[in-house]
Amino acid sequence: MEKTKLKAILADLTLAEKVGQLVQVTPDFFGNPGEITGPMSQWSMNNEQLYQIGSVLGTHRSDEVKKIQRDYLANSRHKIPLIFMADVIHGYETIFPIPLALAASFDAAMIEKVAAATGAEAATEGVHVTFSPMADYVKDPRWGRVLESNGEDPRLSKVLTESYVRGYQGDNLATEENHIAACVKHFIGYGSAEGGRDYNTVDISDVEMYQNYLPAFEGAIASGVKMVMTSFNSFKGIPVTANKKLIQNVLRHELGFKGVLISDWAAIGELMQHRVAENPHQASYKAFTAGIDIDMMTDCYLQELAEIILAENLTEQLDEAVLRVLNLKNDLGLFENPYRGLKTQVDKTKLRKLAYKAALRSAVLLKNEGALPLKKSEKILLIGTKGTTQDVLGAWSWIGDRQKAVSLADGLTAKFPQIVVMEIDDNQKDWQTVITAVKEADKVLLAVGETSDEAGEAASRANLELSGVEQKLVAVAAQNNPATILITFSGRPLVLTQEAAKTAAIISGWFLGSEMGSALAALLSGEENFSGHLPMSFPRSVGQLPYSYQEMSTGRPKTKDNGQEKYISRYLDEENGPLYAFGHGLSYSRFTFSDFSLSQSSLAKGEKATLRFTVGNDSQIPGFALPQVYFQDEVTEMIRPKIELLKWKQVYLEAGESKTISFVLSPKDFAYVHENLKRYSDPGEIQLFLATSATEIVDKVQLQLL
Repeated sequence: MEKTKLKAILADLTLAEKVGQLVQVTPDFFGNPGEITGPMSQWSMNNEQLYQIGSVLGTHRSDEVKKIQRDYLANSRHKIPLIFMADVIHGYETIFPIPLALAASFDAAMIEKVAAATGAEAATEGVHVTFSPMADYVKDPRWGRVLESNGEDPRLSKVLTESYVRGYQGDNLATEENHIAACVKHFIGYGSAEGGRDYNTVDISDVEMYQNYLPAFEGAIASGVKMVMTSFNSFKGIPVTANKKLIQNVLRHELGFKGVLISDWAAIGELMQHRVAENPHQASYKAFTAGIDIDMMTDCYLQELAEIILAENLTEQLDEAVLRVLNLKNDLGLFENPYRGLKTQVDKTKLRKLAYKAALRSAVLLKNEGALPLKKSEKILLIGTKGTTQDVLGAWSWIGDRQKAVSLADGLTAKFPQIVVMEIDDNQKDWQTVITAVKEADKVLLAVGETSDEAGEAASRANLELSGVEQKLVAVAAQNNPATILITFSGRPLVLTQEAAKTAAIISGWFLGSEMGSALAALLSGEENFSGHLPMSFPRSVGQLPYSYQEMSTGRPKTKDNGQEKYISRYLDEENGPLYAFGHGLSYSRFTFSDFSLSQSSLAKGEKATLRFTVGNDSQIPGFALPQVYFQDEVTEMIRPKIELLKWKQVYLEAGESKTISFVLSPKDFAYVHENLKRYSDPGEIQLFLATSATEIVDKVQLQLL
C-alpha cells in the first residue's frame, strides 16, 4: 500500500481506534467474542474495543490465526489486519539448539540459515513477528536468560544478532511470505540484573552501556530490524519502559531506530510495582511520553490513553506511534494479504537435517584425555539423570513436541546396540548396582544437568553445581572407572570444577533441540567431529560471578610472579580465571598455527593492514579449526580489558590440509568508547594475539596506530 493511503487511513481513525492499534492481547480475548467473559471481563473491554485492537500475542496454529483474523476483519470498521506475534526463539515446531548453544558455533552464516528456517516454519502457522533475537550483553550465568543470548563478547554478539535479523526478515517482507519480522530485545541492560536474579535492579554506567550493551542493538538496527522491545529493568533509576531520555535520545536519535517500540509483557502496568507510577493513568502517561508504541498485555493504554491524549494535547505523538504500527503491517504486506504465510510450506525433513547440523556445530568438547571417540568394540554404559530424557529442547520450545525429540539413549543405541542404559534419579539408593555396572564397562557416559524449566526466563539460580545425586554419581563412577565421560545438559555455563578433576572427558551438550541425541551420538562415536567453542566462560565458582574474560586492567593485577602476595586483586580461596575460558573448545583433529604476520607494522587513519597466518590439520581426522585473534591496546585514555576479541573464522580442514587465513584491519577495529561517549581509537601500540581461546595464546605481533 502506498504511504499516502496509509496516512488517509490514519486520518479517518477515531481516537479510540488509534489507541486500539497500540494495544496487544492474547488469543483468548477472541475465544468467545459474542459475550464478555474471561480476560475481556477483567479488562472491562467491550466488543467495540476488541475489534479495534492492533495485534495479538502468542497464537499457536494457523487455524487459530485464520479464525481470529477472519472474525476481526468481519467486525472491524476499517478492516486493518491484525498482526500476530510470538516468542519464536530457537525454532517453532522443529527445535534448534538454544541461542547460547548456536553462538558456540561462532558461525554467522549458519545462524542466518537457522533463523530463516525458523521464520519459514513459523510463517506457515500465521506468525508475522518473532520476539527475537535477544541482544543482551551477559556476564552472569546465574541469570537464566543467558540461554537466549549470544554470550559474553559484544563483538561476537553484534555479528550474530545481525545474522538473526537477516535470516528472519530476508530481503523483502512484503513479497517473501516465508520470512517474518524480527523484534530485537531487551533494550537495555536486562542482562546485568543484580545477583543474576531475573527482573532485578540494573545499575551500569554510560560508558559501559555504550561500549558493551549497545553494539548488538546497533547491529540489529543497521540490519533493518522492524521492532525493538524494552527491558523490564531500570536504567539510571528509571524503568526503561518509562525512560524518555534513554528511548528518545539513545534509541531514536543516536541509533536512528524508526520502527515500532513495544513493551515487554505487562511492563507498563509494572511501573506501579516499581513505584514510579501511582496508578494506571500515570503509568500510561509515563510510558507513552517516553515513546512506547505498543502496550503488551495490560489495559493501561486501552483505558487511559485517550484521556491522556486529549488532556495533554498529544495527538501528533499518537499519530506518529499509530503510523509506525501501520507501516509495519504494510511492510509485511498485510493490507493486501491479511493471511500472509498461511499458504507457504516448509520441508520438515530439511528442517530436521538443519537442526541436526546445528546441533553438531553447537556441542563443545571441554576436556578429552583420550577417552573419546568411543569405539564399536567397547562395552559402554550410559548412566545418569538425563540419559533417556526427551527433555532436550530447552526453554521457549512451546510448539516443539518432546515426543519427537531424540534422546541421548536413542541416539547412542542406534550406533552402539550393545550399550547398557541405567537411569538415576534423586531417590537413588542402590549404589552397589551402579558400582558393579561402572566397573564392568570400558567407558562410562554420565548424562547429567538441568531440565528445560531450570534455565530461561524466571529461572535464576544461586547454585550452578550439579545436583547432590549427580555429584555423587560422578564421584562413584570416576572412582571405579577412569574412563568416565561427563555430558552436561544445560541452558547456561555450569560450575564443574570438582567434576573436571575426576573425569576423563567433558562435553557441554547445552539443549541442542530436536536432534540432540542423534548429534551427540555422532560426535561421541567419532562419526562427526566437535567444532563448538564457548561463547561464555565456565566459572570455577559462583563466587567469581559476574565474570567475563574481558577483565579490566587494575592498579594491582595478579601476575605470574606475585600470585602469593596479599595486596593484589585476587581471591584467597579460588583462582581468578575461569575453569574453561571464552573461545575454548577441543576437537578430535590436531591443529597447528604458523606464520602470524602483518603486511605493515604501522597503521594510519584511512589505511588498512592485512593480518595473515597459516592453520594446518596435523592429524588424520578432518575438522573445523577456530583461530581467534585478540588484541590489547597498550596505553588508553580509559581503562580497557586486558584482552579483547577482534576476529575469528571457522576453517574446515581435511586431514593434512593447511590454509592461509587473512583479516583486513583498520584503525576503526580498535576504536572504543571514551569519556565523551564517542567511539574512536587512540594512537599507540597494539598487541595482536593469535589464540585458540581467550587464555590460550599461540603467537603475537605488534601494530603501531598512528
